[in-house]
Amino acid sequence: MKNYLSILFLLSLTINTIFAQDSEGEETEISTVEALLMLVKEGKTKEQSANADREAQFMANKNKQAEILAAEKRELARQERIADQLEAEYKKNEDILRVKEEAYQKELGSLVELFGHLQSSAGEAAVQFSGSLTSPQYGVERVDFLNNLTSKMSETTELPTIREIEGLWYELQREMVASGQVVSFDTTVIDVDGESSTCNVTRVGLFNAVCDGKYLEYVAATGQYAFLPRQPAGRYTKTAKNVGNADVGEQVRFGVDPTGPTGGSLLANLIQTPSLAERAAQGREVGYAIIFVGLIGIGLAFWKLYSLYILGKAVRAQAGSKTLDVRNPLGRVLKVGEENFKKDIDTLELKLAEAIMAERPSIERGISAVRIISVVAPLAGLLGTVTGMIVTFQMITLYGTGDPKLMAGGISQALVTTVLGLLVAIPTTLLHSFTASSAKGIISVLEEQSTGILAERAEGS
Repeated sequence: MKNYLSILFLLSLTINTIFAQDSEGEETEISTVEALLMLVKEGKTKEQSANADREAQFMANKNKQAEILAAEKRELARQERIADQLEAEYKKNEDILRVKEEAYQKELGSLVELFGHLQSSAGEAAVQFSGSLTSPQYGVERVDFLNNLTSKMSETTELPTIREIEGLWYELQREMVASGQVVSFDTTVIDVDGESSTCNVTRVGLFNAVCDGKYLEYVAATGQYAFLPRQPAGRYTKTAKNVGNADVGEQVRFGVDPTGPTGGSLLANLIQTPSLAERAAQGREVGYAIIFVGLIGIGLAFWKLYSLYILGKAVRAQAGSKTLDVRNPLGRVLKVGEENFKKDIDTLELKLAEAIMAERPSIERGISAVRIISVVAPLAGLLGTVTGMIVTFQMITLYGTGDPKLMAGGISQALVTTVLGLLVAIPTTLLHSFTASSAKGIISVLEEQSTGILAERAEGS
C-alpha cells in the first residue's frame, strides 16, 4: 500500500509539472485519483493531436524540398551544357589565336629586338622627362605620349606607327638640345607661400632654373617651378641675377649645380648649410654671452688702440718741440721736471717718478679688461661644451641612440660654444698684446725723457 501511494504521488508530480497551466493560463486543481486519470488521458489525446500536425507539416515540406531539388538538378544540367559549349568555343579561339600569333611574329620578323629597345627607351625617357627642368617649357603632354607608347608596345597586339617612332626620336633630340641651352621664358612659379605668379625664368641647360636672382626647383606633382624654401649664399644668388639680366652672347659667371634635376645634391647641401647667425644660435645662452663679451672686448681694444695712437702721436710731437704742452703726458712730466729742476737730484728724481706714475693709470686704462676677456672667453666656451654634453647624455638616457637628431642640439651647443670661445680669445689676445705694447712704448718715452732731465741736472751740478 505504501508503494502504491508513492507511485501515485510521483505520477501526480509529473503531470503537474507538464500541465502546469491550461490554455487560459489558469492552474488545474487535482483533488481525486479519478480526476488525475482524466487529466492524463486528456493530455495524451492533445499530445497525439500535436504530433499528427507536426507529421503532416513535415510531409508537406518534404514534398516541397523534393520539387526544389528537382529544379536545381535541371538547372545544373543546363549549366553543364553551357560549359561544354564554352569550352569548345574556347578551344576553337585558342587555335585561332595561335594562328594569329604565328602570323604576327612572322610579320614582325627581326623587328622584335628593335621594338624592345624602343619600349625601354620610351619608358626611361618618360621617367626622366617627368622630373626634367624643361617640363614647364615643353609641357607634360610629352610624358603622356611616351607612357601611351610604352603601354601600346607592351601589349604586343599593335605595332607602333612611323609617326610615333619619329615622335620618340624628336622628344629625345629636343631634350638633348635643351641640355646645352640657356633660355628665358615666362611661366607660372609657386612662391614659398604657395601662391602662383608669372615670372621670367632663365633655364641653364638641365642643371638649374632661376627667376629674379633666386633658384627654382621643378615640382612634378604640379608641373610648375617653385622657389626653393631657402636660397644659397648671396654670392650665388648675385650670379643668378646676372644670368637673368644678361644679353644674348654675354658671358657671366653662374653657380651651376652639375647634379641638376637628377638630385641636386650640391645645391641641397648649400641651402642646408647653416649660416653664421644660425651657427651662433646653436650655442644658445652661453654662445650669446660669449659673443656679447667678445664684442665688448674687441670694441674696447680698438678704442684703446686708437686713443694710444693719438696719445703716442702727441708724445712724439712734444719730444721734438721745445714748447711745453700740458695736454699730453710728456708735457706734464717735462713741466714737473722744469719746476723742480733747481732742487737736489734725489728730489727731482722722485718728482719725475711720481709724475710718470700719475700718467701710467690713464695710459693703461682698459688694457686689463681686454686681457680678462681673452682669458674668460675660452673658459665660457668650455662651460658651454660641458652643458651641451650634459644635454646630450640626458637625451641618450631618455630616448637612446636610435635617432641622432635628438642629440644634435646638445652636440651643436658643445661644439659651437668652444668655437665661439676660441674666436673671441684669439683676437682679444692679439689686441691685448698690441695695446700693451703701445702703452709700454709711451711709458718708455716718458721714462726716457725723465732720465734725460736727470742727466742734464746731474751735469749742471
